[in-house]
Amino acid sequence: MKRGFSFSLPVTVVVSAIAFIYFCTVFIFIDRWFGLITSAGIMNAVAFTGVAFMCVSNYGFAIFADPGRVPSSFMPDIEDSKVPIHEIKRKGGDLRYCQKCSHFKPPRAHHCRVCKRCILRMDHHCIWINNCVGHTNYKVFFIFVLYAVIACIYSLVLLVGSLTNDSQNDEQQSADSYRIAYVISGLLLVPLSVALSVLLGWHVYLILQNKTTIEYHEGVRAMWLAEKGGNVYKHPYDLGAYENITTILGPNIFCWICPTWRHIGNGLRFRTAYDGIYASST
Repeated sequence: MKRGFSFSLPVTVVVSAIAFIYFCTVFIFIDRWFGLITSAGIMNAVAFTGVAFMCVSNYGFAIFADPGRVPSSFMPDIEDSKVPIHEIKRKGGDLRYCQKCSHFKPPRAHHCRVCKRCILRMDHHCIWINNCVGHTNYKVFFIFVLYAVIACIYSLVLLVGSLTNDSQNDEQQSADSYRIAYVISGLLLVPLSVALSVLLGWHVYLILQNKTTIEYHEGVRAMWLAEKGGNVYKHPYDLGAYENITTILGPNIFCWICPTWRHIGNGLRFRTAYDGIYASST
């Protein structure tokens, strides 16, 4: 399930930004606002360190976890009564087959041109983790974004608070020495908070619909074709909001924000909205 390490400039940029923001938040913003030896300063430093630790941990998992390999022995069993639907090509109606990998593709799997292989339940290829976001590492990627949003907003609040705090004991030279840290931090935190919040909102929507980014764009076209033919399109993997959430984040609500993935299955077959209907008719 682990991948090898290879140098990536975007990953280096992200790690450097995380380190810079953490140092400035703890040793400048918190220290200048509360003081690190006060109870309020210690509590904020511990809380922010905990959020930063979860952010970095999930980022590491997202980078090094294999997003999901298609077994070389995989063959779709069209006679299996437990599989009500099989994904087929848009043209021709044949079962999906990857010419580059020379094997059939399971439902929701797609070929990544960057990784040069098929990825189970592929969402997208992310340059910021130098990896695909797929079946195995989707949850940790989502949790990383969640903790990153919390960390950015928390740090931004501490930045503003430390700036507005009227400290009469600081000398002018000392205040000027911190100015560049405040400017760089602000230039990083404001756009990051906005961009990551939008990304988080997007993936919350996808989880509630049990869709991947690829499936969303495919669904737009499918919906248009269905409406054109007088039909109603329904995403086959949409099981309802709560079931969709537990499918991605796990059945235990206390583990939703923890990097666990024992619940995800093998990625070769997924529950569909037609399972119950098909079972009752057989």
